[in-house]
Amino acid sequence: MAIQRPLIDKTRVDLALEASIHVGLAILITTACLLILRPFIPLLTWGIIIAVSAYPSFQKLRLALAGRGVLSAVLFTVLLLTLMILPVALLAESLVEGVRRLVVHFKDGTLIIPPPPASVETWPIIGAPLKSLWGRASADLTGVVRAFAPQVKTIVAGVLLASAGIGLTVLEFALSIVVAGVLLANAQAAYEVTCSLCNRIFGAQGPDLQQLMEATIRSVTTGIVGVAFIQAVLAGLGFLVAGLPGAGLWAVVFLIAAVLQVGNLILIPAVIYMFTISSVTKAVIFLVWCLFVALVDNVLKPLLLGRGVAVPIVVVFLGAIGGFLAIGILGLFIGAIVLSIGYKLFLAWLDRNSTVEQET
Repeated sequence: MAIQRPLIDKTRVDLALEASIHVGLAILITTACLLILRPFIPLLTWGIIIAVSAYPSFQKLRLALAGRGVLSAVLFTVLLLTLMILPVALLAESLVEGVRRLVVHFKDGTLIIPPPPASVETWPIIGAPLKSLWGRASADLTGVVRAFAPQVKTIVAGVLLASAGIGLTVLEFALSIVVAGVLLANAQAAYEVTCSLCNRIFGAQGPDLQQLMEATIRSVTTGIVGVAFIQAVLAGLGFLVAGLPGAGLWAVVFLIAAVLQVGNLILIPAVIYMFTISSVTKAVIFLVWCLFVALVDNVLKPLLLGRGVAVPIVVVFLGAIGGFLAIGILGLFIGAIVLSIGYKLFLAWLDRNSTVEQET
């Protein structure tokens, strides 16, 4: 026995060393793969989110085309690209035309700003300085622009930088739609890979958690993004009918803010502006419409958010908002998925402990 113990110990050391080398190589390869794919991770993630969200509609289209998956995926991709690119192109054209007219009127001296109403001075905190600046701008706009030239240059540079960022975001979403089309064309293979991955990670709970991920993505898409889109359409109609300058731009800003759950804040300056330039009756009607748009969120969100998800709506909502605050707009989906899975695993752990206690 004294002679065999060193041999046994040496064998254990060799096995431990070999296992450590394998684990180290696996970590090294995984890290290298993530570094290589890092520029494409947001693109692939958005592609998966779009594919999962659009899969029920894609299924209906494929059934209408007699099960032709590739053709359905191509048509679906073209349709999504059209729905995204057409409004962006129209908005860009409207913005360019609006800026061009503004520059022409400014150079010709025909850009006129009406004097401020007397009620502006009664506004708390900002009333007096706003009336003073507004009055100077209505009397001598060129002088005011020259006086604030450094600030104007900073704002213009920020607007150009934001425009470039928006352009890159639109390009990323367009490529994500193409990725989603590829995934939809190979939906069965992608589903089998997802099943294997979930089973490998979560074991017996893999199928349930996989369905939970799919339902959470669709819930966030309809309950947050979908509701924000509906509100933006209603708000845009109100802006357009009321004659608000740059109604399309207002609607886009409202859509972004609504996704971030602060859309109602965008309605406040619009209402104030309408009260300063329009009649009281028209401004009050616009105010009522804005209140309706703001309250639609409270009606639609409980109906759509959390629909089909086997977790409370509060978990999905907190995960979406917390994820956004942590990692940006992509966190709307990732945060909701992670918190929902954590909630289900926590319940499973509690249930398992209860079962063990009962057996004991």
